[in-house]
Amino acid sequence: QVQLVESGGGLAQAGDSLRLSCTASGRTFSRYAMGWFRRAPGQEREFVASISWSGDNFAYGDSVKGRFTISRDNAKNTVYLQMNSLKPEDTAVYYCAANGRSYYSDYGSSAQWYDYWGQGTQVTVSS
Repeated sequence: QVQLVESGGGLAQAGDSLRLSCTASGRTFSRYAMGWFRRAPGQEREFVASISWSGDNFAYGDSVKGRFTISRDNAKNTVYLQMNSLKPEDTAVYYCAANGRSYYSDYGSSAQWYDYWGQGTQVTVSS
């Protein structure tokens, strides 16, 4: 069982940067592929980014490519989402997710691929 806790959300203005963190419990975090998703009010959950447990492979949603960066620090059981050049349309609740069944190079953009989810952190970007 893995518990995920997100932090780092808040209020920002367009063009600002924020860094989200997701800290996981458990001793095998280094073997979990991790992902970030978001859900804006009235919209479907959207894939944001994913990183393999090796840390060498990752993917991004089209709307955040070139602006967001996912990374991980296995020594701290933490995955990060660096968000630059924020836009009002980035406003959403951001969730991190974990998959403990993946191959070392796997990453996933489908929510159904993940086993564990955090509670989410709100990001609000004003224009």
